[in-house]
Amino acid sequence: MAFVDVKRYFESAGLGDRVIELEESSATVEKAANAIGCEPRLIAKSLSFWIKGKPVIIVAAGDAKVDNRKFKNLFQEKAKMIPPDEVEAAVGHAPGGVCPFAVKPGVTVYLDVSLKRFEKVYPAAGSGNSAVELTLEELKTHSRFTAWVDVCKDWEENA
Repeated sequence: MAFVDVKRYFESAGLGDRVIELEESSATVEKAANAIGCEPRLIAKSLSFWIKGKPVIIVAAGDAKVDNRKFKNLFQEKAKMIPPDEVEAAVGHAPGGVCPFAVKPGVTVYLDVSLKRFEKVYPAAGSGNSAVELTLEELKTHSRFTAWVDVCKDWEENA
């Protein structure tokens, strides 16, 4: 159902043709890059965390890894990913299809600065075999993000 909700959302925004339903899995950065035919760093991965007891999605570049020190400095608590069996109930999308679109009310979305070096990215579209092609400006608009954050590492050498 999440894919249908995301597709419907983008159709209402006039971007339905950008939603891609793939024949193969896109549930990991590597699988998504192979299925789409792009560099892994262009996959905008959505990571789900509990922060102060509330669900949060941080969207980061495919080549970025969460830096626990940066995370704790910003959010004043240790990074705690939502367990896989709780993700869908918390954010509205199952693992492998988590994205910042058509999420449950109360989910806060942040974009990591690792994405700022790209003009176009490919976040998931609500299922483990989907993606949506967006410019960075479109991602900013349609994710309804709260703020840019700097909580990742290991992407700078690929800038």
